[in-house]
Amino acid sequence: MARQALWRPFRKVDCATVVHVDLTPDRSRELLALAWLDDEELARRRRFVHPRPLRQFTLCRAVLRELLCHRLGCRNDRLTFATGTYGKPFALVGGSPAPIAFNVSHGGRHGLIALAPLGRIGVDVEERAARREMDEDIRLLFAPGERARLQTVCGSRKVDLFYRLWTVKEALVKASGAGLSLDTTGFEIPPAIYAGAGSGLFSFPGASDEVWRLEKLGNAHFEAALAIEAVPLSD
Repeated sequence: MARQALWRPFRKVDCATVVHVDLTPDRSRELLALAWLDDEELARRRRFVHPRPLRQFTLCRAVLRELLCHRLGCRNDRLTFATGTYGKPFALVGGSPAPIAFNVSHGGRHGLIALAPLGRIGVDVEERAARREMDEDIRLLFAPGERARLQTVCGSRKVDLFYRLWTVKEALVKASGAGLSLDTTGFEIPPAIYAGAGSGLFSFPGASDEVWRLEKLGNAHFEAALAIEAVPLSD
């Protein structure tokens, strides 16, 4: 499989690397990607009904395998995956947990994969589009201060701010590994981030000993964010 046909380097943030996966329809690339999938993944792929999620899973999983095999120096047939308590996947090599953190996100025609040698990591990517029930989503997803901020804008500015906020919150949720057990209305991202800052630090309420580095990754084509656990340096 030709590496550049499926992905390209996108961003380096501290010890984390983020790559972009091209998810535009291309039958030849999808066929090449199939060679990376194991029997369980091929069976999972057959359960998809619609072409877009099937393509997203196929290409992102193939690229993830390629990246992990390269980083870990292992054969593809030695690489498997398991999930934590709330469903976050992690890699195993020969049945043992691998010393690497990763996270995958896809939205429309874009996929992002983030990797780091230690700590927890989360990434989210979304194509900007007006949501049918945006006001209800705002009520259900955001903290009071964020809801107030969203009420000050309208039209495309509201759409942009919605995704600027949501991608950061979703990256934090994914990085934490807590999944749906984490109430996104119970924490607010740093105001500087939604005011336009490209990066910042964050701690969940009641967990000030855990610090997260936040990085905006969006561009003209999509909105995206990265959350990386700030791991203390060893003495």
